[in-house]
Amino acid sequence: MANKLLSEMGLPKSIANIFTARNLITAKDVLSLTEFEMMELLDVGFAEITSAVARVSEIACPPYQTALSLLEQRIQNEYFAGHLPTRLKGLDEVLCGGIPFGVLTELVGPAGIGKTQV
Repeated sequence: MANKLLSEMGLPKSIANIFTARNLITAKDVLSLTEFEMMELLDVGFAEITSAVARVSEIACPPYQTALSLLEQRIQNEYFAGHLPTRLKGLDEVLCGGIPFGVLTELVGPAGIGKTQV
């Protein structure tokens, strides 16, 4: 996504032309500079730069997620999907009922404790 062309991002023509004139062609080119470096390079005001960077970032980068939203999403998915019991009492207790559906679960530990058998 960082190599996405600025010309395909729907930026205002005025700022897109300025980016092109200064050889800023991709999202990576823009996002690798600070706002103040771009202000100096492009001779454009802070508000216009901030708006353009926000637009490029919104298109080129996936939306951020907080740890809380990921936890809430996991809890909701587990509520709807449930768990696959392992029939190993201790492991099922630690996993709150078994291996949860809808999420990636990796079993790790020292050699010889039975990961492969699970």
